[in-house]
Amino acid sequence: METRIGIIPLPVYVLLVAIVGYFTAVGKLPADISMVMAVMALFGFTCGELGKHIPVLRHLGAAAIFATFIPSFFVYRHWLPRDVVRTVTEFTKTSNFLYLFIAAIIVGSIFGMDRRVLIRGFLKIFIPMTIGSILAAVVGTAVGAGLGLGARHTFFFIVIPVMAGGVGEGAIPLSTGYAQIMHQGQSDLFAQVLPPVMFGSLTAILFSGALNFLGKKFPQWTGRGRLQPEGDDELGPLQGGSTDRVDVGHIAAAGITAISLYLVGLVCFRAWGWPAAVVMLFVAVGVKLARAVSPQLQEGAYVVYRFFATAVTYPLLFAIGVALTPWDKLLDAFAVRNLVTIVATVATMTATGFFVGKWIKLYPIDMAIVNSCRCGQGGTGDVAILTASDRMALMPFAQVATRIGGGLTVILGLLAYAKMR
Repeated sequence: METRIGIIPLPVYVLLVAIVGYFTAVGKLPADISMVMAVMALFGFTCGELGKHIPVLRHLGAAAIFATFIPSFFVYRHWLPRDVVRTVTEFTKTSNFLYLFIAAIIVGSIFGMDRRVLIRGFLKIFIPMTIGSILAAVVGTAVGAGLGLGARHTFFFIVIPVMAGGVGEGAIPLSTGYAQIMHQGQSDLFAQVLPPVMFGSLTAILFSGALNFLGKKFPQWTGRGRLQPEGDDELGPLQGGSTDRVDVGHIAAAGITAISLYLVGLVCFRAWGWPAAVVMLFVAVGVKLARAVSPQLQEGAYVVYRFFATAVTYPLLFAIGVALTPWDKLLDAFAVRNLVTIVATVATMTATGFFVGKWIKLYPIDMAIVNSCRCGQGGTGDVAILTASDRMALMPFAQVATRIGGGLTVILGLLAYAKMR
């Protein structure tokens, strides 16, 4: 029972294979939450475990890449049972399970942070993010133009989508805006901007995995999930506090607190259109800075954070691969000129985070990983990037980079496109 595939004990793993195989064979796979969780855990941890044992690639985030993109490829090739695809897709799209995961990670990590480091980190990250966005736009456009793609096409249909913040918050509003400006169909323009989003996210995952490997070689360059070296006299759980004797009641209280803060964000989204995850993030920061969180609740929140990071990440990545990562759109980016332009954009963004982060006295590797999230596939990309780099504690900063940075990119990109028509 102590030999495990991911977190699943080997005898239980064999049992799950038999059970899922049986229901798939008879064509009656139940859609209840217990079966969906079992299927996601079985496939997610299998793919993740494969990635962890691939030489060289395992140091580049192969576990996260395999857990996300192997299922996507299998769906494209029709190699996954139809019942599995249908059940997982319906659950993922109707339950918004991704946002429960993000809520637990954000609230848990924020409540466990040192307050002074938290506020300084939020203020400082905008410097490398802004500089990185400008340089990535310039370098990406120059590379695309040099390869014959044309500066205008490169900037608006490759570089801007890469930094737009994903699909729902980036590619969709971007293509809708382009369609209104050009008086064309939105679906055709969406098909053009989606491939750079997908491949940009994959590139960011690879870079973050490489940065994690670099951090093991040069530990002085990384805070292992912290952005700043200095702290104050408060030692939160993420900085080494003990959680060995946390009461179950505190864990439950932290869980419902995380859910409640997300629902506050959802109310703001319905009322004013503000991104729910960003509202939740800033509310959690405000609660933390106001000292409104007891030490027991902070420790409970950290246990919730650790549970989701350990037990839910790979099942969630599998679900993302099945339901939200179309393999054919990724293939559309596989023209050499597009690939080089996308890689140059992401590399510039990531490298700027490293060097500017070092200049303003942030841990350069951790800041580079946050900057790479600017090129991720929204919340799903943040999960994959931070999993590949083993830096899930950076989720609050990643959300700022993705949501706020992506939103500003879409707005400024549409304004510039309208001016140049």
